[in-house]
Amino acid sequence: MILFVNALSALDVSIWCPERGLIGASYHIDVELEGPLGEDGMLFDFGDVKPWIKSRIDATVDHTLLVPTKAHDIKVDECSEGLRLQTRHPWPMELRAPRQAYTLLPWQRITPERLGDYLSAELSRRPPAQVEKIRVSLREEPHASGGYTYSHGLRRHKGNCQRIAHGHRSRLAIWHNGQRSEALEAQWSHRLEDSYLIDRADLIDADNEIYHVGYESAQGRFSIRLPQERAEILPTPTTVEQIAHWMAKEIASLHGGSVRVQAFEGIDKGAVATAHGVREPA
Repeated sequence: MILFVNALSALDVSIWCPERGLIGASYHIDVELEGPLGEDGMLFDFGDVKPWIKSRIDATVDHTLLVPTKAHDIKVDECSEGLRLQTRHPWPMELRAPRQAYTLLPWQRITPERLGDYLSAELSRRPPAQVEKIRVSLREEPHASGGYTYSHGLRRHKGNCQRIAHGHRSRLAIWHNGQRSEALEAQWSHRLEDSYLIDRADLIDADNEIYHVGYESAQGRFSIRLPQERAEILPTPTTVEQIAHWMAKEIASLHGGSVRVQAFEGIDKGAVATAHGVREPA
């Protein structure tokens, strides 16, 4: 018998991509469980499926940086913080973080299909009673219009969001003077695509076209160095609430009028912010 649960949960991670560099990713998690029925006529209680699987994924890959250790020009070694990741291609980055902030995979690249197979194997190692096999499939949310990927870290967060390089693939909707603006959505999606968002308070140094960001939180010490052209600096922590507020203020300042921004943090969650500005005459 096969039991299935679609969109059981969502996975939010960052990925080091050999072509694009540091990118945010969000996936729906679809699951199939296979095994014989018990005396109660069930394989596994639906009420137990989600917490059992979600707790195990949350404790492993979720909110980590996925690193394909066999990709070109990737170097991972030990450091005082835990592990140091260095790479120069497609652009230079150095990341220092506790071990639990990484998922190291001996591949040349990360794909949703291969990551789903990896999670299937990990969850099937110690399945619940009666469950013989677990299959995990990952799929991206379709974006009809605006959307972007970003990575960040939240120093003040009490959970795994404090890890300095985790990310999201997010939808974006913008209204200008009460009308949905696909032009503004495209402009801001392009600006923020594959970006790293920095809280100005966490910026240690900006020199030689490189940003050095770092902080200490409950999980340990974190730091990242990356090109300035790959990042945006916000005057606040990079929570989705503040991202929406920052975008709304920036757009209102540039274009005037009333602005409403709906910014997502991954799938089916996010924040809405509004602003009003007067455009300066040319």
